[in-house]
Amino acid sequence: MSGFMSKFMSFSRINGDSKVAPFVVLLLTVTVLASACNLLLPSDSVFYVSTYTITLLGKYLCYAMLALAVDVIWGYCGILSLGHGAFFALGGYAMGMYLMRQIGDRGVYGNPELPDFMVFLNWSELPWFWHGMDQFWIAMLMVLLVPGLLAFVFGWLAFRSRVTGVYLSIMTQALTYALLLAFFRNEMGFGGNNGLTDFKDILGFDLQADNTRVSLFIITALLLCGLLVLSKKIMQTRFGKVIIAVRDGESRARFIGYRTENYKVWLFVYSAMIAGIAGALYVPQVGIINPGEFSPINSIEMVIWVAVGGRGTLIGAIIGAILVNYAKTKFTAIMPDGWLFALGAMFVLVTLYLPKGLMGLFAQLQEQLKEKQQQSKSQSLNNSPDEKAGEGQA
Repeated sequence: MSGFMSKFMSFSRINGDSKVAPFVVLLLTVTVLASACNLLLPSDSVFYVSTYTITLLGKYLCYAMLALAVDVIWGYCGILSLGHGAFFALGGYAMGMYLMRQIGDRGVYGNPELPDFMVFLNWSELPWFWHGMDQFWIAMLMVLLVPGLLAFVFGWLAFRSRVTGVYLSIMTQALTYALLLAFFRNEMGFGGNNGLTDFKDILGFDLQADNTRVSLFIITALLLCGLLVLSKKIMQTRFGKVIIAVRDGESRARFIGYRTENYKVWLFVYSAMIAGIAGALYVPQVGIINPGEFSPINSIEMVIWVAVGGRGTLIGAIIGAILVNYAKTKFTAIMPDGWLFALGAMFVLVTLYLPKGLMGLFAQLQEQLKEKQQQSKSQSLNNSPDEKAGEGQA
């Protein structure tokens, strides 16, 4: 058993977590440079970064945060969740409700209390679950509480019943699809098919202003870096080592006395909260939240992001999300109907030729480079005595 646990204790070192600090520095540097090029340079400058690009980069970072949430639960605990789109959307709706309450009488119908879609649907009063959402701190609390509570209830029931593998994945996907159907209904009070949109400001700052867009981009980058470092630290603690042990041998971890279902539940809650934060940051930058975010296809895309980058590496999930969504932006502009085929082909190619993702390929190249360096050193050491002997005979 000691060898079993020691194997897991060294997991973080062999998966490249030592690269987290340089990656954080690089990400923050790019963020500062892009923000400065938007705010300080004239629009006709070669190095000017448009506000549209800043918003697009902010959206990519939100997706990267979502991929990080998936990697935490899939890469380190082996739980393939196909329902993280639900937690992302719930966090987004919590933020959207706050932004809708901030519109006040500036809406189309000029009602100071009811959002426009409620006036259109002839609602006479604000639903009880909308009360308090005009307060920023309550909305942020809901961003964490609602996805976390749903993850706790679902995880408690599923993990204590020892549902694993493909059955658990199907259950998470069914949960997401059920929420999709529910939020499509106008009776739910969340805008139905159209969702929530036409936001004006956040904390009194105009959402269309360049300064606000850049600020949201910087906040997203800072939170992404903070969650990356926090996730790394968690995986280096005793809790993280047990999580990895559960992934690689749950029956053995349970045999030596660990309540594995408790560890899985709390990690699932933590992952869901990260997804909720990503959704809350996504909404003010994109400007809309609708039931389409609950789509099971979105949750499957998240898994592909992590697989492309390399699951169980944290950094790989972030890189995979950014690269795949950048490719999506470019590819959909050329062939809008062919993106899903390209995405499927990408997943097949990664599964066949890059089972450990881009981070695995990078680690493999590093090992090959080290081996070549060691071989060259050994050859030089082996040749030097022969050369000296030859000189002595001469």
